[in-house]
Order: sequence, then C-alpha cells, then structure tokens
Amino acid sequence: MDTADVWLRYLRRIGAARPASPDADALRTLHLSHLRTVPFENLSIHLGEEIVLAEQPLLDKIVGARRGGFCYELNGAFAALLAALGYDVQLLSARVFGPDGPGIPYDHLALRVRTPTGPWLADVGFGKHSHYPLRLDSRADQPDPGGVFRVVETSEGDLDILRDGAPQYRLEQRPRALADFEVGCWWNRTSPASHFTRSLVCSLLTDTGRVTLSGRTLVITADDGTRDERELREAEVLPAYRTHFGITLDHEPELDEHPG
Repeated sequence: MDTADVWLRYLRRIGAARPASPDADALRTLHLSHLRTVPFENLSIHLGEEIVLAEQPLLDKIVGARRGGFCYELNGAFAALLAALGYDVQLLSARVFGPDGPGIPYDHLALRVRTPTGPWLADVGFGKHSHYPLRLDSRADQPDPGGVFRVVETSEGDLDILRDGAPQYRLEQRPRALADFEVGCWWNRTSPASHFTRSLVCSLLTDTGRVTLSGRTLVITADDGTRDERELREAEVLPAYRTHFGITLDHEPELDEHPG
C-alpha cells in the first residue's frame, strides 16, 4: 500500500475525521470509532494466514484488506495511526488474568497515550472492554459504557486493570517495541493452550450493543443485555461476515479440533 495517503485511508476506514490536535477528546473519538468499525477477530489463525508484526503488513490488513485482528494487530496499527496524528504513544506489555492468575508475558499489547491533560490507557484489541480510554494516573472508579473500571497499582510496580471488580490484565509500565511481542503472538496463534487456537471468533461493538460470530453461532447483544443467538447454516456464514463485519472471505475459516 502507498503510505502517502495511508493515514487518510485509515481515518476513512474508521469513519473519523483528522483531529485538529492530539488531545484527549480526539483520542476518545478515535478509540470509539475504531471499536465500532474494526472487528476483534482471530480468523487468520484458522485461515492459515501469516501474522506479521510490522507496521506495513498491519496497515495492509486492517486498512487495505478491511480486516480486523487480535490485540497485537489492532493496537499495533492503532498506535501507528496515533503516532502519525501527533500523539505520544507507547506500547505496553500485559499478562491476561485467567483462573490461575496472570498468563504469559507479552500475552497482550495495550497502549499508553500521553496528552496535555495526562496519560491514558488506550486498548482497541481486548474484545469486550472499555469503550473509551482510561486514565492511567487515576485510582478511582472510571464508569464507562463497557463497565466500571479501576487501575490498581501492584507491589511490583505494575498496574492491574479491573472491570466491575474483576482483574482483566496486569500491565507493565516499561515501553516496548512491536518486535518484543513476537513470542507472545507466536504462542497465542500456535499453542494448544492458547484461547485463540481453541476458538473461532469475530466480534464488533455496535451502536446498540455488540455482534459476535463464534464459529457458526451468531450472537447479537443489545445494550440492555438481551441476546439474540442462533446457529447459521453453512451457506449463511460468509454472508454474515460481509454483512456484520465488512469482511469478505473466499472460504469459511475452520477450527482445528486438535491444534498443535
């Protein structure tokens, strides 16, 4: 892709105007716009597609091919856009909480964005999470359409991100490079223990809730929590990707029942 107009094309992709200045209000708008237009999806893993953690391949996929991705791709591309718009943005590593506590290092990529009014946690790659950036320097509850969030300091100097009282991930504060996440990305797309090799998901925030296609199960959730769930026939799957997520595929991704 010609990079001369890539940032304008990226903004068009997410339906946002170029902000007049890199401030917190514009960041909120860009964040929500991204969540409502670029799906969280792990289809590449189940389509046999390579995932390359470098700026140009990420832009080619998300802007050029109008696809989505998982955290490394979504937040990696969003960081590049923010930097091009004049934001001071840093990549941060996080460990996602599971039943036994935090997971592997580099399990998740999130962003610290510094603005004239303070630092923010931006994250457009965690599936169901905050709709707007969170203040990183606040330890108070932060109400959001996605829940009530809180940033809690740990004894080791990390930050735990809580949603409705439950820890979501443990965030390191040391800035990282995109290449640092190669190992975590490789593990998540190849390990039999990874959630991403054992599930097939495409999900997008909407104006009225969320739409998710998990395998052939289509779930439309409203803001009030009501759900419309149904199993699609084989002939309905590819049209569902196009209709709900703007993704055009030439064949249906298939879940490997025995990854690795």
